[in-house]
Amino acid sequence: MSGRRRPDPEDLSPGDAVERYLRRRRSDATKESVEGWSYRLKLFVEWCESVGIETVGQLRRYDLDEYYEYRSADIKAVTLEGEMWTLRVFTEFLEDIGAVEDGLAESVRIPDLDPGDRSSDTKLSVDAARSLLSHYRNSESDYGTRQHAFLELAWFTGARQGSIRGLDVRDAHLDGSPYVMFRHRPDTGTPLKNKLEGERPVALPEPVGDVLRTYIANYRYDSRDEHGRQPLIASARGRPTSNTIRIWCYLATLPCSYGYCPHDKEIEACEWTARDQASKCPSSRAPHHIRTGTITWLLNLGWPPQDVAERVNATRKTIEQHYDKATPEQRRERLRERMEDRRRSLVESLDFDTDD
Repeated sequence: MSGRRRPDPEDLSPGDAVERYLRRRRSDATKESVEGWSYRLKLFVEWCESVGIETVGQLRRYDLDEYYEYRSADIKAVTLEGEMWTLRVFTEFLEDIGAVEDGLAESVRIPDLDPGDRSSDTKLSVDAARSLLSHYRNSESDYGTRQHAFLELAWFTGARQGSIRGLDVRDAHLDGSPYVMFRHRPDTGTPLKNKLEGERPVALPEPVGDVLRTYIANYRYDSRDEHGRQPLIASARGRPTSNTIRIWCYLATLPCSYGYCPHDKEIEACEWTARDQASKCPSSRAPHHIRTGTITWLLNLGWPPQDVAERVNATRKTIEQHYDKATPEQRRERLRERMEDRRRSLVESLDFDTDD
């Protein structure tokens, strides 16, 4: 056995410390979460290198405040909040292993945001969703295609992109009352964000079941992923990557799909209709924007927030704070309807039974 002394934790370089931290987190977090932390902390490592911080033991409270000032000059407050929370948790890890002084993590400043600043107003509107789905459902050439099937699933389940990507053909129960079953399968590459608590069946309207049946019978690539599973929304090579899913989503939501361009472009010559340019169209939408639109739509239909939360696998607080994009008028109308429902049942209970 070598007598070589192991380096002290405070001598770890910022980059090595981040790698050690991410190794620890991989056992209890999804791949997407780890990738997000990796990107945020990569920016911090690059900053450390630029100012001459060679080891984490050199970090001081002033350095963390300097980094806050540096990042806050370039990004939105909501993005800054996420980056600073990641940095704080990483610094707590450094405290745990004795690499920095105790209490250093508390000096990582977190911006104080209003709830409205924390969420984006971008969503697929109900009118846009209705127009897109009407086009696909009435098109001889596009009905049942992969883009159509994806859009139907995304809108009517309100599921996360990763959840839809993880669906297999066996998860689509289309005989009788149609539904899809979301399953947590981390060992074969498709974990759910909330793990086993994210497993749930989600009922589908019958027209959506018809679309999925047509897609599977006529348009789905008969392919398997590297684990031998049959992805429901499949590419020619098997299960698509998350980036490919996003590209398909942008293409599926281009408004010119139904012959209308709100940006005064000549559709035939528009560069945004190309596969690698669709995300640049101001009206195309990512999967998260569809999820936001669906949740707002369900709430405006009168669904109780708890029922919406169970359907899309989120907490009620998250639904109301991050996804509810109703206008002030829509919120007032909801409150009025709830008042009427409560008042109706209470008023009816005030009558005397005079038959006795």
